[in-house]
Amino acid sequence: MREFLSITWALFLAIAVHLLMAVVVVLGTMDWKPFKPPVLTGMTIEAVMVDTAAIKEARLEAERAAARKAEQERRAQELQARREREAEEERQRQREALRQQREEDLRLQQLRKKQEQDRKDRMKKQQDELERLRQQREEAARQARLEEERLKQLDARRQAEREAQDRALAESDLQRQLAQEQAEFRAGEIATLGDQYYAAIQAQVTNNWLRPPTARPGLRCRLKIVQIPGGEVISAAIAGQCIADEATRRSIIAAVERAGLLPYRGFEEVFEREIDFIFTYDE
Repeated sequence: MREFLSITWALFLAIAVHLLMAVVVVLGTMDWKPFKPPVLTGMTIEAVMVDTAAIKEARLEAERAAARKAEQERRAQELQARREREAEEERQRQREALRQQREEDLRLQQLRKKQEQDRKDRMKKQQDELERLRQQREEAARQARLEEERLKQLDARRQAEREAQDRALAESDLQRQLAQEQAEFRAGEIATLGDQYYAAIQAQVTNNWLRPPTARPGLRCRLKIVQIPGGEVISAAIAGQCIADEATRRSIIAAVERAGLLPYRGFEEVFEREIDFIFTYDE
């Protein structure tokens, strides 16, 4: 700005000098007569020379001023461009800062939403866990009641079973006692019947025996007789010790076979398919 004022002031001085010189020339020529050739003087020539030099100097000064102005304008433009760049850079920084701020706000918003969702999830999880624990407690209480009831029923059933077992045991003891008494009585009957059955076989075989001359008193021979229901003899053989000679042995077997049918009717309860029979002879 100071340089511009300096240039303006110099131009003004140059114009003022030119006007002053023009006024001097006019005043100096006011006494001239018409159609009288001007007389050149040294003063006039000097003024013209001074004016030309001043004009050149003014022109140079104006050119320098213009150059300075152009330089100032160039610098001003560069300054303006730099300011505009800086302003654009500042705006860019502001936009970037605003973008970053929006991104940060968005990130914080998303973070807050996530934190809120996490909080809700934790609360829901806690509520679910509390509900699960409540249901577990209720189920445990229900199971405890059921178990208590089951134990009561089990105790009652066990008591009933013990009482039933006691009654069954008492009845069993009674039945066993009766059965034992009946068995003893039946055993006595069967023993008597068996003795009778044995004696009947002994009598029948002895009656069918044809004693050989070689037979001696004190004869003892064990026979094995196989029969079928009805008393029919299937086979007979010496089975064991026999104190007799061969002829006596054959005569004993023949006596069994000759009998054909052993005693059966009335002895069904004591009948045996295979019986060991001891043939004896004492005279």
